[in-house]
Amino acid sequence: MPLLESNAFLPDYEAVTAEDREKTKLMFLNYPNNPTSATAPLSFYEDTVEFAIQNQIVVASDFAYGAIGFDGHRPVSFLQAPGAKEVGIEFYTLSKTYNMAGWRVGFALGNAEIVSKINLLQDHIYVSLFGGIQAAATEALTGSQECVASLVSRYESRRNAFYDALSSIGWQASKPAGSFFSWLPVPAGYTSASFADLLLREAKVAVAPGIGFGSHGEGYVRAGLLSDENRLREAVERIGKLNLFK
Repeated sequence: MPLLESNAFLPDYEAVTAEDREKTKLMFLNYPNNPTSATAPLSFYEDTVEFAIQNQIVVASDFAYGAIGFDGHRPVSFLQAPGAKEVGIEFYTLSKTYNMAGWRVGFALGNAEIVSKINLLQDHIYVSLFGGIQAAATEALTGSQECVASLVSRYESRRNAFYDALSSIGWQASKPAGSFFSWLPVPAGYTSASFADLLLREAKVAVAPGIGFGSHGEGYVRAGLLSDENRLREAVERIGKLNLFK
């Protein structure tokens, strides 16, 4: 089964109108992406830097899933592109890499002036993290990264099991190259919402309808790789009994 082609879900800067370019001051990016699981190549970030310079736009890259890449590849950081630090910043969170979801600990890197403004905003709106969380975050970042390698291996094993099962019932979808999500096309005759409702009602399987992520998400549903291989296979087996893909 082929990997998900990144360009299928990347912005087309040539399609941005002159009016929108004039109005835009800040652009957010998120790759590996939630919900599509798409990844961005270095060439895309090089184009992003050029686009930002030409239109005086600040880039904010959300790299939350930056540690989760499959098939021997690590996701590319926006900051790897020449000139990136001149036009933007990148956010990172410990939630995904170290399973610290809910602790709300992360950081920003990149343009010094932008980071200083974030620091000023942070000082006036939020209080400091509890010291124990700061100590845990320090240990996570400076200690052995074997736990990260193990986590990525686990997600990759789940991805492979899940997509092998999907193929067996005729549900054709490309494997994600990063993140722990799957972005799956809806069969003909259904909207993303009606299909998600059907799976919940008839197969007792929960997926997120793509329309919930915006109009461009219509035609897809999102599934997570957060259960073990047997549970994922069971979910696909239940869906297969509905005979929707043959």
